[in-house]
Amino acid sequence: MLDSGGHWRNWVGNQSCIVRHKGAPDSEAALAEMVREATALGLNVRCAGSGHSFTPVVATSGLLLTLSGMQGVVNIDQARKRVSVRAGTTINQLGKVLKSSGLSLINQGDIDSQALAGALTTGTHGTGAKLGNMASQIVGMRLIQPDGSILVVDETTPDLLEAARVSVGMLGVISEITLQTMDAYNLHEKLWRCDFDECMEQHDELAAKHRHFGFFWCPVPESRHCYCLPDTAAVSTTSKTSDVCEMKVIDITDRPPMEQAFEKIAYSSEIYPIEYIPNFHELEYAVPVAHGKDAVQAVRKLMLEKHPTCIYPIEYRFTAGDSGWISPFYQQDSITLSVSGEPGTDYWEYLKDVDTILRQYGSRPHWGKLHFLGAEDVTALYPRAGDFRALRARVDPEGRFLNDHLRQLFA
Repeated sequence: MLDSGGHWRNWVGNQSCIVRHKGAPDSEAALAEMVREATALGLNVRCAGSGHSFTPVVATSGLLLTLSGMQGVVNIDQARKRVSVRAGTTINQLGKVLKSSGLSLINQGDIDSQALAGALTTGTHGTGAKLGNMASQIVGMRLIQPDGSILVVDETTPDLLEAARVSVGMLGVISEITLQTMDAYNLHEKLWRCDFDECMEQHDELAAKHRHFGFFWCPVPESRHCYCLPDTAAVSTTSKTSDVCEMKVIDITDRPPMEQAFEKIAYSSEIYPIEYIPNFHELEYAVPVAHGKDAVQAVRKLMLEKHPTCIYPIEYRFTAGDSGWISPFYQQDSITLSVSGEPGTDYWEYLKDVDTILRQYGSRPHWGKLHFLGAEDVTALYPRAGDFRALRARVDPEGRFLNDHLRQLFA
């Protein structure tokens, strides 16, 4: 019997829905039964994860699931360095288990509180010119189908695997994910500040030299407070406090843990995340890397000249191309450029102007962040969009795992 529904909202409050039923399964069997029952009732099924998406990917009036009761590592294959983990496990929780097991994620993003299934299958990434997004670490998963059956996806089903890696919950409810990891490693992080022109001059060299390189461009001094960035004036190469870049490089090191001002060595998953207060609504597109500098220069000009009250930083990172059919990085080495609007303000024209700029470079969105794509855009930007739509229709012909937002993009 499904529980009665109610109101749901995401972490920043810009998405919400009223659902007929809620479900919080504590096992794969319970999850499968809930999905089967919802299908029998003719309901759509979506999964909320940790609610970190800014887009309406969760919204449903049918059954809304949370997998917070399905956490923990199921199996660790030390020989192949593969870890099977329940879908509701957070990135932070997984990192702690991997550390105790002598393993590390190959890469991760700068927020670690998301549930794995939601984070990975929306296209979440970190930074690193030679490193793929987090979904590229997926080597298997278990998907609950509309009738409650379990679809096993692994390297013996390559098309399913490439379609499912970034699939935004449209191929079924994930109960378990298997990830390729690597031997545990420490990371050495260095922070500093420079002006924008200096950053652009060093852009190519820093991306090639370091395992991880990214920066926040801050139009005004107040910008860094929006994202809780530290004051790096003491290690700045400029006297400016406006139109500056907060720089970060990170590399694997054999040195032991240490911490001092603007420099730190620690286990991998203790370096990647930074602190964010949920006070922003974000748009992020993957731009082909060859156009990265042109794109950020154009958005910077837009913010300084047309939208000077939009002061949230631009975040700029690198991600290698991958093979996920609707991944933002499908066969495309990219930089990701993100901008944010302030909650409670009308920021829509600003985001539309940013979209207009980034579209000219063939950019693709992070599916969990604000964007302006329609079905024709998806077809034009994703060479395997037709294959994904056909596969989705085969595994879920009635569209039980769609909602209005996803239906207009992928049905």
